[in-house]
Amino acid sequence: MTRLENRFAELKKAGRKALIIYITAGMPDAAGTIEAIRRAEEAGADIIELGLPFSDPMADGPVIQTASVVALQHGMTLPKVLDIVREIRKTSQIPLVAMGYINQVHHYGFEKFVEDALAAGMDGLIAPDVPHEEAGEMRKISAAHGFHLMEFITPGTTGERMEDTCAEASGFIYCVSNYGVTGVKEIDYSIIGKVCAEARKHTEIPLAIGFGIGTPEAAAAAGAHADGVIVGSAVVQRLLDGKKDEAMGLIADMRKALDESFG
Repeated sequence: MTRLENRFAELKKAGRKALIIYITAGMPDAAGTIEAIRRAEEAGADIIELGLPFSDPMADGPVIQTASVVALQHGMTLPKVLDIVREIRKTSQIPLVAMGYINQVHHYGFEKFVEDALAAGMDGLIAPDVPHEEAGEMRKISAAHGFHLMEFITPGTTGERMEDTCAEASGFIYCVSNYGVTGVKEIDYSIIGKVCAEARKHTEIPLAIGFGIGTPEAAAAAGAHADGVIVGSAVVQRLLDGKKDEAMGLIADMRKALDESFG
């Protein structure tokens, strides 16, 4: 089993929900990213989604767009992201999943990226701008290397597409809670909950809900419908504002809310 599979298995056995925290690589710099990941793990994060900064992050709202700009201005590149991963692996085995756009990965060379990412200690990739139907070769390469390529489902996913997506899913399925881009907002999680219930008919792969989760209460509400929750903008905004302790306090409060609701 991979680090990611092991972590979900451990959480399931303990009756707990996964808390997945998104952090933009290189924001404000490499050392700051490493510190943020270390502290997030201490605060209760189970998995880190490490954002690959990109000039046109189409699925992301203003907070993560701003974080990408900051990271790029400070010289962050894909090879330097892998350096960050290697540094983290010196002290931690927390699962690390890259979240990035396919242009930068294809420019690097997809198979080379998978090989180098694995060697550095990365566990998988989330590529939100690659439709399921166009990712067949990427799935083959990823599977051959034991690297997870995450799939997406949304409130608009059709039954046929749901079945196809679930059949080939790996790691976890990213369940997008609403239409639009990332960012904290009020969400009725029962809508994506129905989508998750439908997905459960086709797969045992863990389901993680993301987009819009900004409070402990929202984390618990989303967690009722899935195996984990993904939190990005709420944490990244605090890091952008230099409020590191507040960011980590939010993670700890979300961990507590999930454990009190489901642990």
